[in-house]
Amino acid sequence: MRLSNNIMYQNSLDSILSGQEKLVDSQLRVNTQKKVLTAADDPAAMAQANLITKKLELNDQFDKNMSFLRGRLEVEENALKSMNTQIERARELSIQAGNGAYTHTDREGISKELAEIQKSLLDLMNTRSEDGRFIFSGFQDSKATYSYDSASQTYTYNGDQGNHSIQVATSTYIQATDNGADLFEKTKARLNVASNAMTILPGAITAGSVYVKQQAEFDQFHANYYDPLTPANNTFNVVVTAGAPDQYEIRQNGSPLVPAVTGDFTGESIEFVGMEISLQGAAPGQADFTLEPPTNKNILNTLEELISVLENPASTQVQLQETLADSVVELDNAQEAITFTRASIGGRLNAVTRNENANSGEEIVNVATKASLLEADMAEAISELKKNETALQAAQATFGRVSGLTLFDYI
Repeated sequence: MRLSNNIMYQNSLDSILSGQEKLVDSQLRVNTQKKVLTAADDPAAMAQANLITKKLELNDQFDKNMSFLRGRLEVEENALKSMNTQIERARELSIQAGNGAYTHTDREGISKELAEIQKSLLDLMNTRSEDGRFIFSGFQDSKATYSYDSASQTYTYNGDQGNHSIQVATSTYIQATDNGADLFEKTKARLNVASNAMTILPGAITAGSVYVKQQAEFDQFHANYYDPLTPANNTFNVVVTAGAPDQYEIRQNGSPLVPAVTGDFTGESIEFVGMEISLQGAAPGQADFTLEPPTNKNILNTLEELISVLENPASTQVQLQETLADSVVELDNAQEAITFTRASIGGRLNAVTRNENANSGEEIVNVATKASLLEADMAEAISELKKNETALQAAQATFGRVSGLTLFDYI
């Protein structure tokens, strides 16, 4: 009898404890809204959820990277936009300074405004990011991009040719900066002859000068004929021979051009591929000119030369016109480089937007997948809680009634 009572009590107690455990488990699932509480509940689901959690954390970092990248690119875009405005004004002033009716005082006033533009451009080229880095200095972004060298009286670039990139997806990096070496130092200077004064060979020609008047035509000639490997081929000869009438021929390093370039020599200027060639004297004789090598010049130094010529009362009309011609071409080339870079920045900003959208879509899918693995169906969870609560109440009630029974209840 004692054994039977012990078994009865033990079974009832086990039933109550089991019910309580199930009820607590159900309550916990409802409270946390999770259907998988530990790895033991569903090892495969928990493992997969952990992998998704890592993906979500990585995507969150990519989102932060893209936000930082967007800010960096917008800072650069604003700086370049302001530069473009300043360069456009400098170009207008350069053309204005070529007005033949202007006095030195007028040009000196223009030089003052150009000096202010130069200062503004220097500040923009030394633009810093929100963390104090110089955005145009490449990998040397702790150094000011440009500084003035008083010894050479020129502005020098202090950065390198590096460009920072930022990761925005598992295998995607987007360029975050543009270095000044590519953006400013590769601005092409105006193509020209090495000297406006021609070299005079023995003969009756006593002097000569050559000026580029039609830049586009001359640029095409320079591109076709300039020889970086054989410097002698960059010298052109204007050979004048006696006749009725006198004749001239333009040769390259002593050899006739193909087709030959000849004409009557009347003492008037010779027009040749955008150049105006003037010779003094008579036939026979020869005067030579040489093509200048292609060079690059940053916009700060272009303005420095222009300001110097405008401020100098001793500047000749020829010096002024040549410097103004240099400036207009180089300002145009600088604007072209800036416009190209701004287009590139726009493309990169579009790429950031595309990656942000892709990342957002991937995050939605991952969150939903993780929820399906771990989160409880609340209707089902509450139903299970009610069921376990009822079962526990039934077990407790049954135990109370059974524990009150004795053998005498059946006599």
